[in-house]
Amino acid sequence: MTGRPSSILFVCSENALRSPMAEALTKHRFPIKIFVDSVGVRDGALDPMAIAVMDEIGVDISRHRSKRLDDLMDTSFEVIVTLSPEAQNKAIELTRVTASEVEYWPTPDPSVAEGHRDARLAAYRDLRDYLIKRIEKRFGETG
Repeated sequence: MTGRPSSILFVCSENALRSPMAEALTKHRFPIKIFVDSVGVRDGALDPMAIAVMDEIGVDISRHRSKRLDDLMDTSFEVIVTLSPEAQNKAIELTRVTASEVEYWPTPDPSVAEGHRDARLAAYRDLRDYLIKRIEKRFGETG
């Protein structure tokens, strides 16, 4: 599918970091134009560093509540973007019974970064900026 879909689901391993950031960035870029949600393969708690780096650009994700793919009531998304290998495998299973297009965006997990706080925050900022570029490239400019 090319162009801007009407609905997107971002899926990662725990819905604690990558997929909530992608969801929030897409909603920020395309308010009311695209229905966007995010889930994880498993449960996870929202990562405080993700909250911090998103806050730096004026996007608040502090109220995000983690959701699991198995708990989704509606799986009829035009595009499912997976951000981890585990999520990719689950999405492929899901699309055996849906008409969704699956896109895999290999995305590093900044929570495994080592070092002092500033070095770890830099990894989270790199992820945020990577997601911004991918979202703009794939779904178009703001608006």
